Amino acid sequence: MISKKNLIDRFTGYVRIDTQSDSGSNETPSTKKQWDLARKLATELKEIGLEDVEIDDNAYIMASLPSNIAHEVPVIGFISHFDTSPDFTGTNVNPQIIEAYDGKDIVLNAEQDIILSPDYFEDLLQYKGQTIITTDGTTLLGADDKAGIAEIVSAMEYLVNNPHIPHGKIRVGFTPDEEIGRGAHKFDVEKFGADWAYTMDGSQVGELEFENFNAAGAVVTVKGKIVHPGYAKDKMVNSMYIAQDFINSLPRLETPEHTEDRQGFFHLTDINGDVEETVLKYIIRDHDKDHFEARKEVMKNMAVDINTQFGREVIKVEIKDQYFNMAEKIEPVMHIIDIAEEAMKAVNVTPIIKPIRGGTDGAQLSYKGLPCPNIFAGGHNFHGRYEYVPVESMQKAIAVIVKIAELTAEKYSAGYEKN
Repeated sequence: MISKKNLIDRFTGYVRIDTQSDSGSNETPSTKKQWDLARKLATELKEIGLEDVEIDDNAYIMASLPSNIAHEVPVIGFISHFDTSPDFTGTNVNPQIIEAYDGKDIVLNAEQDIILSPDYFEDLLQYKGQTIITTDGTTLLGADDKAGIAEIVSAMEYLVNNPHIPHGKIRVGFTPDEEIGRGAHKFDVEKFGADWAYTMDGSQVGELEFENFNAAGAVVTVKGKIVHPGYAKDKMVNSMYIAQDFINSLPRLETPEHTEDRQGFFHLTDINGDVEETVLKYIIRDHDKDHFEARKEVMKNMAVDINTQFGREVIKVEIKDQYFNMAEKIEPVMHIIDIAEEAMKAVNVTPIIKPIRGGTDGAQLSYKGLPCPNIFAGGHNFHGRYEYVPVESMQKAIAVIVKIAELTAEKYSAGYEKN
């Protein structure tokens, strides 16, 4: 397999390139700086020997590793995104390499007293003795999802250099703007031409996910009336108080900080207001489709009740669906999960099959006709200064990619007919 040094060099080279996306932009990619890594990746894919390397006008990258077997087998794909989250700065990322981690606190930044501690982040103790890549405490790392990209590129390079390993045609895809929910919006599934694919975008080693949230965004607009406070009796309507009533009427324990596993939530992400107008922004999440629809109705009905109290429309709720649970599209083709699970076990990785408390490009791609479950990339604590990734987890992910390709070729050794 690829050497640890080469993998570290590849990954750290990627994370040093700032690729934060911007939800306020209507362009694709949403930031011009994403092009810096996109162009580098397109060049690198050609250099390692892939064919049909293309980068389109929106920075979507596709490439092919041709089959090296005589019989036809399914075309499989591996996909990752190269943007990083706008939640925390990705400028001037300075990765730190911790060799043979000793299980103790890691000082990310002594000057600012920023500590990555297993007392708080217990998962760290799983990686005692391993090589861990961290931030310097002032930026995110970008393992979400540059670890996935490094793993896919490294796995393809390994297959090119080891032609004795049988595999069918493999397609590679890298996307912009996943972190702002648009990674699959302009992905050309037909052009990609895979029967199924895997996003390498999960967290800890072993994760294999084919369930995710149903997701919607809600904008709640409250209208008030501003008059001089000295003469406001029976005239002023303070929109912020009405907004507060709306917030307090939602179930307080059905929020991200009080839920886990398949439990859904309402999440207030933004408040901006004054007496005249207050705008609340929410995200709504639930794995269960019926519960998801019920959550949307709860918000709409609350608005109706408040408007009835005032005898006019003082509050408006606008809800837009964002993505849906891919389980509906994966369950009819569960053999693609079986192959990934078998591949993990073959390389001594224990599969952790669980629902994603979020979404991936794979969810949207599954609904566009490309079944696309999610596999671990190895990182932890995404989107912040405490992000880290064990190098050994990345090596395991590379091994899983290679083994999936090999198993797919073996399982269809008698030939393959498309439906």
